[in-house]
Amino acid sequence: MWVYYGVVKPNSILVATVNGFGAVLELVYVIIFLIFAPPRARAITAVLFGVLDVVFPIAAVLITQMSCNREMQITIAGFLSLLFSVLTYGSPLSIMKTVVRTKSVDYMPFLLSFILFINGLTWTVYAVLTRDWFIGIPNGSGFVLGTAQLVLYAMYWKPEKSKRTSSDDGCQTENLIGHSAPLLDKNESRAEA
Repeated sequence: MWVYYGVVKPNSILVATVNGFGAVLELVYVIIFLIFAPPRARAITAVLFGVLDVVFPIAAVLITQMSCNREMQITIAGFLSLLFSVLTYGSPLSIMKTVVRTKSVDYMPFLLSFILFINGLTWTVYAVLTRDWFIGIPNGSGFVLGTAQLVLYAMYWKPEKSKRTSSDDGCQTENLIGHSAPLLDKNESRAEA
């Protein structure tokens, strides 16, 4: 929808190209997922992708192109893009609730929160400079939510303690596999070798 919005709105080539590139990356990601996903997840994802990322946008474009003037096309495309972006930016709220409840950031990757913050900030600045509130409202909310995630991360982040063990010869080693993985005793590991 952002690509369509960038195409129908004058002087919005940046919106169309950046989001077009993002759409191509999303398509590659979904194809890779569909190749490696279990059959049930593959079927559900294929249906959702087909309906939400193919049928709905094509229908919206065709309907607005055939029945609306240019201003109405811009308004409809902008409103739909705004709506979907707010939903996307709002999706981490459940994770933020989990972080507060558990007092742990294990379920909230830092890099994702940081990129959400940077993306929201960048597009909010762009929206202010171009006075485009269809872009400003969802990305401003994304900037605020990204900031909140970084604040939560700073509040609840705890450095991981190294899990070192001593072997029979006195050397210390560090497990590379998480603590939930089953460990073999010495007799089993020698029998396999």
